[in-house]
Amino acid sequence: MQKSQHFKFEFVALMASLMSIVALSIDALLPALPEIGKHLGLIDARDNQLLITMIFLGIGFGQLIFGPLSDSFGRKPVVFVGFSVFIMASVICVTTESLEIMIVGRILQGIGLSSPRSLSLSMIRDSYEGDYMAKIMSIVVMFFILVPVVAPTLGQALMAFFSWKSIFYFNLIFGVIIMFWFWQRQPETLPKAKRIKFSAALFVNGSKEFFKQKEAVAFTLVSGFITGSFMVYLSTAQQIFQEQYQLAEMFPYIFASLAISIGLATFMNSRLVEKYGMWRIAHLATIAYAVVSVLYVILFWSGNNPSIFILLGFFALQFFAVGFLFGNLRAIAMQPIGHIAGIGAAINGFLSTVMAVPIANYIGGYVTDSVLPLFIGFSIFGVLSLIVFTMMNRKKKLVRA
Repeated sequence: MQKSQHFKFEFVALMASLMSIVALSIDALLPALPEIGKHLGLIDARDNQLLITMIFLGIGFGQLIFGPLSDSFGRKPVVFVGFSVFIMASVICVTTESLEIMIVGRILQGIGLSSPRSLSLSMIRDSYEGDYMAKIMSIVVMFFILVPVVAPTLGQALMAFFSWKSIFYFNLIFGVIIMFWFWQRQPETLPKAKRIKFSAALFVNGSKEFFKQKEAVAFTLVSGFITGSFMVYLSTAQQIFQEQYQLAEMFPYIFASLAISIGLATFMNSRLVEKYGMWRIAHLATIAYAVVSVLYVILFWSGNNPSIFILLGFFALQFFAVGFLFGNLRAIAMQPIGHIAGIGAAINGFLSTVMAVPIANYIGGYVTDSVLPLFIGFSIFGVLSLIVFTMMNRKKKLVRA
């Protein structure tokens, strides 16, 4: 049955807020990585990257737990369970002096945050479908992008007045406020009549159904390629701007300006997607993503970093393309699996994230004194994404024929 396609501002704002807890837990911590490294006694600055990439690992695995549970017990109670795990993990992070325990805490934070992150997508899929779903996802991502604009500045301000631990406490307070709003104002989007009875075979059956949908699988892979290459930037941004370019004081503002590039693209996507379709826009954005990164590699193959203005220009173009990809890729992957939206979003998120973490860790290890390895990663995975798009386009044409 066709869903009622009406824009609901509070719903969109609430879904964006649920996702923003994740962004805040990652981006607000970026300026604090050197201080946390000193606290933990780290010698190699590259070890700081683990505090960013490992939370994504937790997000990936956590979705496999909370997605199927939400298909059986509803979205709202499972969101609260996940946030409870996030609270316990945050306590671990602020009380440890060990890198290993901190990594465990960050993984657990990711597991907890995977609930509001993935179930916000499930609730959108419960409520919308087709290109209008892509429009709603784009608007949610646009609001979500506002967090990286302010998060590093917020993190730096909290450190200036208190310490790096205050960033974790602020995230907890912010999360509690969002959870209260969610509890009071958001109705359950999965009625009991549509819930799947919980059983040991629930995940197995859901997985079989997911992998039958070639479009869902293909664009989950593309999401993994794009997320992985973008995650390299997230985990190395502090290192690039503070150490390679000696711009520690400007880092929050540089990070914010590049986030605005993504936000502008998601806003434009929300205006254009119903007219041109999520598939066509995502395909063009993938071409742009690959072309910009390959051009950088050709121009700066020597490994010498360009001026900061040229680098920011390339980053802005790259992330402008990303803004057209995040919402559309998820919408394309979720479109054929609306009947298993919880499990479907879980598998989509798990596969794309588990692909992304090793990509980020491997490439990030080479980003020591040059930005070139980052753009080589962008190029490789941009081209791979383009190949998948080409294959799926041919399949669509054959089906139509």
